[in-house]
Amino acid sequence: MDINDHIESPLKLKISFNKLLEQYESLSKSDDVFVATKAKQVLKIGTDFPELKNGFSDVSILKKREKEISAILHDTFSPLLTKNEIKTASVPFHNLIFNASERFKNIIKTAGDHFRLEIKNMPQDDMYIIACTIILNFCYGYNLNLRRPFYYEIPNAQGVLHYYKILYNADFCEIIPTDKAKKITKEDYEELLDNFDNVSLWKEKFPQNSYTFKGFVISNIFDVTDDQSISNIKSSLIVDDTCMDENFSESFHDIFSSLLGIQDLKVGFSIFNKEENAFERVYGIGANSFLINNEDTKKCADSLCKWSYNRLLKENKNFSVSDVDKIYELSKGKAPHIATLHQQGIKSAIFAPIANDSGLMGILEIISYKPQVLNSINANKLVDVMPFIVSAVERSNNEEENLIEAIIQQECTSIHPSVSWKFKQAARKFLIESQRNKENKPAFSKIAFENVYPLFGQIDVKGSSNARNQATKKDLALQLSLVDKVLNNIPQDEKLPIYEQLKFQIEVFNSEIKNDFKVDTEHQITTFFKHEVEPLFIFFSDKKNFAKAAIEDYFSKVDNNLGVIYYYRKNYDETIALINKNMSALLDEKQVRAQAMYPHFFERFKTDGVEHNMYIGESITKEESFNAIYLYNLRLWQLQVMYEMENYFYQNQHEYPIGLDVASMILVFNQPLSIRFRMDEKQFDVDGTYNARYEVVKKRVDKAFIKGTEERVTQKGKMSIIYSQKEDEVEYLKYVHFMQSKNMFDDDVEILELQDLQGVTGLKAIRVSMIYQKNEGDQKTFYTYDDLMKEIKA
Repeated sequence: MDINDHIESPLKLKISFNKLLEQYESLSKSDDVFVATKAKQVLKIGTDFPELKNGFSDVSILKKREKEISAILHDTFSPLLTKNEIKTASVPFHNLIFNASERFKNIIKTAGDHFRLEIKNMPQDDMYIIACTIILNFCYGYNLNLRRPFYYEIPNAQGVLHYYKILYNADFCEIIPTDKAKKITKEDYEELLDNFDNVSLWKEKFPQNSYTFKGFVISNIFDVTDDQSISNIKSSLIVDDTCMDENFSESFHDIFSSLLGIQDLKVGFSIFNKEENAFERVYGIGANSFLINNEDTKKCADSLCKWSYNRLLKENKNFSVSDVDKIYELSKGKAPHIATLHQQGIKSAIFAPIANDSGLMGILEIISYKPQVLNSINANKLVDVMPFIVSAVERSNNEEENLIEAIIQQECTSIHPSVSWKFKQAARKFLIESQRNKENKPAFSKIAFENVYPLFGQIDVKGSSNARNQATKKDLALQLSLVDKVLNNIPQDEKLPIYEQLKFQIEVFNSEIKNDFKVDTEHQITTFFKHEVEPLFIFFSDKKNFAKAAIEDYFSKVDNNLGVIYYYRKNYDETIALINKNMSALLDEKQVRAQAMYPHFFERFKTDGVEHNMYIGESITKEESFNAIYLYNLRLWQLQVMYEMENYFYQNQHEYPIGLDVASMILVFNQPLSIRFRMDEKQFDVDGTYNARYEVVKKRVDKAFIKGTEERVTQKGKMSIIYSQKEDEVEYLKYVHFMQSKNMFDDDVEILELQDLQGVTGLKAIRVSMIYQKNEGDQKTFYTYDDLMKEIKA
């Protein structure tokens, strides 16, 4: 077998001891008789067996000349150090080893029969290029520093992975060009400098087997398990994506096993919540918490005894439990952390505080299911790794704060991504001015956008106030009937005149609910339940033996928090909440596509339905790209999405606890206006007196009546488009006709004049019935509002 078989390399390998024999040539002339004699003996071996000097690639010669090779390498591999040094003789870029120290042999033997020795961080392509750079150094004098640390990963008898760093001694090597070698010019060298990753180029300049390598390398190997484990921990923590990987914790088990030299360790983490004085489980990294036994959260005082609490939280020092079972017996199971470990079958553990100058941030937990393997002695090895863990947790905390801020901004404020650049610009200016003038705090710049076109739309629940009142009446009437039932169960001999007065009060309240329900009626009846009925029923339960079933029935139906029956109102509230949730989700989903068409400001509000504002214009996009076509496109998009939202609502109306109707309305404002972010209200509003007219119309128009009638412009089953200018009417009639062609609107288009609002005159409306669509198999069916109601009720 030839050592060059199945290897792609610019170097044709030959094992040779020529360079070593040249060293002995010099030593043979030494004045030291012992040294000279020994050197002559080695040189005689080279003379007697010329293949050892000239070089060979036949692996069988290694076995055939094993004794002679060992004699030549006798000084290099001293018998006195063979059990201490980890050392090999080999050829480069090859796993073939032909001489090794006893310690190296024992390490390989311990690893097991199935272990295969190979350099872990040597990619195949890199191997070829590295060989080329060695040729550039040896043959052309270009000092290219490509020294990288190479490692072996070898398990010990317990299966714990050890890391061994390899340092090469290349004193006994020579590289000779063959007739295949191409002359490397300065231009070639400069081209290669910028093309390390281009393996094809390197192969072109250095063809396979175009140089001969004669010699061997000595590998001096060192156990760097501690250093490499620390480096692996550091690397794992530096990479953000790794820290969020579900496999992150599993890799930590192996790293800490290598660091501490203990097999089958488990690593856990828990977060310290300072505000709650509690430990919390870490999610997203596949980590357990052995301290709180995977509960979501647990108070520190319930997790630790007094001593361990002070040790971790006050002193910020680690502690170990080398024998859990023993301590559990001594403490009689009263130490919370010991009891928790014992419950999980853990036999030894180390708890290390992850703390900085501001105090505790979390706990690193290392556990074993074997006693005494974790203790206060090997806990000291954590000193070198904790700074990296602390830094990673600090970074994670900062990222979490930023994420929380981003969520708050997205969910709780009106700073839409389309305008965030303006806020960042103002914040950067504020920061610079603050740093320049630390004595006087600068004012935050005004955030405003001029010449933007507004769009407003809403889907409102029709008759929501009446529906809420009806739900309230039903709840109150039901509760009054339950009170009356209890009073009717009072025995004759227990009846008092005051009970007759209570029954009379119930009749009065029932009459008010049916005939004269006022603003304060609900409050009066609720007060009656709280102050007159409930104390009496509690007295009956404690002191009397009658009406117990009726009283239990009463209290079982009364909401514990509200003190009243909350059944019909709950159905109403849940219906409104579900309508808002579903409509908002659909609108948000459609908005993603709209933003991709052309960026614009967008905000929505949940009321008894869903409202949304949009503003589009040059000042928002910050680029010279705005055209009126984007405004017209957004108006059509809004009309289509409003239709889709209402169509979606009615097709899914069966999911809501109670049946309600909605009405859709769009407000068209012809002229551009200015908007300004109001810092006190944390939202955008129109800027200037003239523009305020838009806000007035927006707030009042859905309650407007058709001129000369008592009919409101917004009606269930119809889309209402409010406007004031003729050109808006022409534009939106085009959109309506387009959507009629899509079977979205009916043919009953109305042009209506509206009664004047306070300070606003000349409003008109296009109103058209919607045709609701429903997929049935491969066919679409179409309904008017009346058809749909019949279908739903059928």
